[in-house]
Amino acid sequence: MKLSVLDQSVVAKGDTAAETFRKTVNLAQMAEQLGYTRFWVAEHHNSNGMAGSSPEILISHIASSTSKIRVGSGGVLLPQYSPYKIAENFNVLQTLFPGRIDLGVGRSPGGSAATRLALTDGVRKSLNEFPRQLRDLQGFLNKELPEGHPYQQVKAFPEAEDPALLWLLGITHRGARLAAEVGAAFTYGHFINPANGKRAMDTYFSQFQPSAALAEPKANVCIFIVCAETQEEAEKLALSQDMWLLAVEKGRDTRLIPSTESAESIQLTHAEKKKIAENRKRMLVGTPRKIKEELQLLSEIYSTDEFMIITNIHDFQGKLNSYTMLAEAFGLS
Repeated sequence: MKLSVLDQSVVAKGDTAAETFRKTVNLAQMAEQLGYTRFWVAEHHNSNGMAGSSPEILISHIASSTSKIRVGSGGVLLPQYSPYKIAENFNVLQTLFPGRIDLGVGRSPGGSAATRLALTDGVRKSLNEFPRQLRDLQGFLNKELPEGHPYQQVKAFPEAEDPALLWLLGITHRGARLAAEVGAAFTYGHFINPANGKRAMDTYFSQFQPSAALAEPKANVCIFIVCAETQEEAEKLALSQDMWLLAVEKGRDTRLIPSTESAESIQLTHAEKKKIAENRKRMLVGTPRKIKEELQLLSEIYSTDEFMIITNIHDFQGKLNSYTMLAEAFGLS
């Protein structure tokens, strides 16, 4: 089993964005020492609770602060940008850090309608263009835009000897099918939608078409995990993640991760308790032994040997301990 990290640089209550970024780098360095395969950062906009609005800059900083772990995006919001510019950005990164860069892209609009228009400078871009954009991005990365393409003579410099590996992030079988059709690697977001995972992964593996970058299908699954020595401790740590998710889904202005004490004091309605219970399907909470057993079961269901782990809790030491115990349980190092 290979384990990787997706860190969303979520701001804990009481921290600044600068402190949050320092913690992201510390986590990446520890993940490298523990034997994790990849360390990805996310892209979010117009949110006071998520500091990572520019994954390319964070990737460069993290890769400079580590030496061997693969660093990438989970993921760049392709519909808002030019495929050509993304290819240039990641060619620069791959040239600076050869063989270490992953380019994960997603179809998410990136926020509210106003936020999206701010990202596109007022240009109303259709999400229906995403498949075309993905193929253009692949063409720029691998220098294989077809004859007759309007940008066929345009090259993305610097030309990386070994382009960044392209990953498509998805939460449905349609996203999986697109990744398979273009021959990209695929990440399934169990942490967003656990219900359609098996169908999506089965679709990806059964319909995969080899590409210039990838001869065989390559996939992983992303999931929330909180691990501690006892079930009781894990549940206590996970409570701040429960409350944070609830705030995000309700669109509250403040989306900072609350402290454990603050989370324990929140009075919940029946509907909120029900929502938290539903959200627990998106995560694993428990001891190293329990989580190892559950991940091994999910590995069989999803037909993958790699999981990307998100742990969005307030207690940073608890977060480090969670990743450490998982690494030890799976014998990563």
